[in-house]
Parts: sequence; C-alpha cells; structure tokens
Amino acid sequence: MSEKSSNSSGSDEDVDPESGQPVIELGGVLSKWTNYIHGWQDRWVVLKNNTLSYYKSEDEREYGCRGALCLSKAMISPHEFDECRFDISVNDSVWYLRAEDPAHRDQWIESIELHKAESGYGSETSLRRHGSMQSLTSAASGFSATSTSSFKKGHSLKEKLAEMETFRDILCRQVDTLQKYFDSCADGVSKDEFQRDRVVEEDEDDFPSTTRPNGDCLHNNNGSKEKLFPPASPKGINGIDFKGEAITFKATTAGILSTLSHCIELMMKREDSWQKRIDKELEKRRRVEDAYKNAMSDLKIKSHYGGPDYEEGPNSLINEDEFFDAVEAALDRQDKIEEESEKVRLPRLTPAPPVDAYSAIANHRFSTGVEEMVQNHMTYSLQDMGGDANWQLVVEEGEMKVYRREVEENGIVLDPLKATHAVKGVTGHEVCHYFWDTAVRNDWETTIENFNVVETLSDNAVIVYQTHKRVWPASQRDVLYLSAMRKILATNENDPDTWLVCNFSVDHDNAPPTNRCVRAKINVAMICQTLVSPPEGDKEISRDNVLCKITYVANVNPGGWAPASVLRAVAKREYPKFLKRFTSYVQEKTAGKPILF
Repeated sequence: MSEKSSNSSGSDEDVDPESGQPVIELGGVLSKWTNYIHGWQDRWVVLKNNTLSYYKSEDEREYGCRGALCLSKAMISPHEFDECRFDISVNDSVWYLRAEDPAHRDQWIESIELHKAESGYGSETSLRRHGSMQSLTSAASGFSATSTSSFKKGHSLKEKLAEMETFRDILCRQVDTLQKYFDSCADGVSKDEFQRDRVVEEDEDDFPSTTRPNGDCLHNNNGSKEKLFPPASPKGINGIDFKGEAITFKATTAGILSTLSHCIELMMKREDSWQKRIDKELEKRRRVEDAYKNAMSDLKIKSHYGGPDYEEGPNSLINEDEFFDAVEAALDRQDKIEEESEKVRLPRLTPAPPVDAYSAIANHRFSTGVEEMVQNHMTYSLQDMGGDANWQLVVEEGEMKVYRREVEENGIVLDPLKATHAVKGVTGHEVCHYFWDTAVRNDWETTIENFNVVETLSDNAVIVYQTHKRVWPASQRDVLYLSAMRKILATNENDPDTWLVCNFSVDHDNAPPTNRCVRAKINVAMICQTLVSPPEGDKEISRDNVLCKITYVANVNPGGWAPASVLRAVAKREYPKFLKRFTSYVQEKTAGKPILF
C-alpha cells in the first residue's frame, strides 16, 4: 500500500484561513470496505476542494470516480480498536477506510478536517475557489431560467429548498464581490480628492487662470477642477464590471423571491395533509409503541451487518450464537449448490504418472523440507490414539472415526484433527492420486473459490495458491502450500507399501499475502495403505478384494480470530462430510477401471 500527497496549483489553490498556507490536496491508496462478499479492497482516494472521491486505481482516474463525499457535513471517526482505520459518514452514507499505518491515518484525518473547515462560503478563499465574475453571471442567469421552468414542471418542495440553498451560495459570493467594488471606489475617491486638494494649494498662486486653445480650463478661481482631474472610471477598478454585477445580483434576488413564493405556496397546500398524517402517526405510535421500538432496534443492528464491525475479530459486535447461525446458514447454502452441481458434473480423465516417479526423492530447493515432513507424518501420524487421553473421539460413522485435540494459542483455535477410514474397492495409490492431482481438484473440493499452480517443482511436487469461499461473517481465507506425493516402500515384505500426500504452507514471491484475504497456515497429510484379500480359486484380483486404510491428519492455523465454539462446531460438521464426499468420488471414478496399485 502506498500513499502520496500533492499541492494544488494555480489561482484556484485553497488557503487555510488561520495559517494562510495552501490547503494540501491528498491522493493515495486506502483500503475501502466494499461489502461482505469482497471485504476490504484497495482504492485510489483523492481529497480535493472539500470533496473526498475514490477510483478503482490510480490508472483509471480518467474514467471518472466511483463515488464521492462532500465533507461540509461529514463526521470523521477514528476506530476505537483498529489504529489504521477511520470512518467517514454523511447522513446515511458511511465509508469505512484503512490506511497503511497509524501515521498515514492521522495524515488523512488531519487533511480531511482542514478541508472541512475550509468549506464555508463568503470568505476570500471560497470566492476564489468557486469562480470568476463570468461564472457568477452565467450561473445566476441560468438559475433564474431554471426557477421559472421548475414552476411549470411542479418540482417538489425538497428540490425548491435545494434551489434556495444554491441561490444563497451565489448571493453570498456576489455580495462579497460588490462589497469589494464599493470599498475600492471609496478608497479611490478619497485618494483622488486628497491629491487634488494638495496640488491646487501648491499651484494656485502660480496658475491663477489658464485656458487651453480649445477652451478647456485647467484651473479657475472658483475651485472647479473637473477638467484637470477627471473621475476614475468605475469599470476599471479591480477589473469588476459594476453594471454586470448589478444585473447578476438582481437576477439572483429575483430567483430567490420567485422560488420562495413557490415554497410558501407548496407549504400552504400541504399543511392540511401534513396535519392529518401527523395525527395518524401519533395514533399509530400510541398503539404499537413497544413493537415499534423493538423493530427499530433490530433494524439498527441489521443495518450494520454488512460493515466491518460485524466481521470476525475479538471486538466483533456480533455474538457467538449469531456468528454460528450465520456460518451454518452459509454452509447449508453451499451444500445445496454442490448438490445441484453434482447432477451436471462431467467426467474427467486424468492419467496417472508411472509409479517410479513417486518413489524417488525429487531434487529441488524444497526437497529437504518435503522429506522432513514425510518422515514426521510416517512417525507420528500413524500412531494409535488409544493411549493418548488428549485425543477426543468427536465423530464415529461406520468405519470412519474423527478425533480432535483441543489446542489454543493467543486465543486462536489450533485444534489438530485426525480421521481414520476404510474404503472398499480402491487402492492407496488411487486415493492419493486424486487427492494430489490439481486437474480434478474442483470436482470434489467444494470449499475452493479459485486456485492456481504457482510453480511445478517436480513430477510429484507443486506449489499451489488457493482461495476458499467466504462464509460470512468470517473473513475470506487463502492458502499457499507445497503439495507433494510420495510412495514409501515397506521395510517388511509382509507389510503393505504406503502412499502419502502432504500439503504444508510455504512462502513464495509470486503469491504474497494480500489485504483481501486472511492467510491461513496448514499442515495436512493423506496417508493410505492398500490391503488385498486373496481371491477364491484361480480368480484374478478384483476390486472386491481391495481395501484402502486411510489416515487423514490436519493441522490448521486460521490466521485470525473467530469464536472457538464456532470453529470447533464447523470442523466437527465439515471434516466428516469432506472425507465421505472425497472417498465416494474416488470410488465413482475408479469403478470399472483397471486397479492402480
């Protein structure tokens, strides 16, 4: 995020009335809250001429702003907890903004307050800012015509009052201009008379009477000096055309009187109607006062649900029950969408690479970290949970069991999860292949909004960036992780080989964290072993003889605060659904195909 400021230039430059210094125009990037779907978005914000406007980016300023606020009646509120955030409200319109750091926030607030203080009419600054004599004349004549036409069209009282306010602003500027003209005239006449008297007193003895050949008198004894000192032309004083100003002033006052008459007429016509409405409203309020208060209270809460104060966080205004209900409702909607999409899903063929590609240790800059992660999962993830009292069985459905160990760090839930399952008709190689292959990821993973492969490290290792669908009021999450698939040969000939996919978070220059999403950290492993029962007689091994034992381990740091009860309830609900959905997908994809050991 970057910010910069620039001074305005030229004759329209604003001036601070107290210090006499130019009011600085400010332009830079601020994060603006858009809505609960897209959250915070970077926008190019410009502060100029008492107006705050924003554009999608600095490069798109030529296409026009996307929104603007007049700061005359704006309320600027620094956030109580977020040191980088401030809110600007004008009536019912609220902008939630975040600066890069507290210093930039203070700079923006100070500049906005300075522009707001400079927003009044009638000062030299406002006169200079709002235009020249030509603009005043054209504006007044234009508004006079507008006033006449608006009578015929029957404009509303609200529009007429707005028109009156505009006339008032023009009139204030014209009064200032005329006052300057009168002051200049008075100063010019005083100086002229003083100079004339002084010259006459010095020269009246030397020039008793002089007459030009054409008869013009330069000085005479009766004190007449008009020919010698002709009066100054009013038109030339400060470049102000008095006649034009007077005509403009007359047009403006005529427009005010005409509009005021129309306002009075409208108010008289509506007086009876308003009185009837007031009586009905008073009667209605007496009958439903309690219901009215409750409805207004609910409306006040709901009106803020789209704002950032109702997002996840330790200072969120939404309570845990409402947070849980909102998350559960969003997940239910996603389930319905997924059910509909499964009906139209097209089959996809993804050939698996040779088995040897997964047995060898790949040579790339992350190879050491991959091997350490693989060894840790082979050592610890396959251990039995029966002797560890910290693991709690939270879900048991047939062959599937889900365990959880409650862990919190700085108020953030970091519960490790472990699930065991047994699936008939598929092998460990097939399960891990479909879990690792990015080409079919969207066929079974319903929580992903979009993803892309940032870098391919080898035939069995890639770096993936993915964003997950937002579940309001929780913030949207993204993940950057390395995904590696390995085949671990058994050390004992009686034991089955092990297939493993491990996904763990890494950093990459091509996918840095953004303000749009909260970056989560993961360490996930899918560990599979294939058990084969001997077929009867001389029959070949079929899928009826194959059983895959699955151990799924997930350690997730959500990267931000959310109620612990909500996170644990969602994990308890979603992990079993994910495992059943994925294994059913593998069974469907492999049915009727040759077995891939």
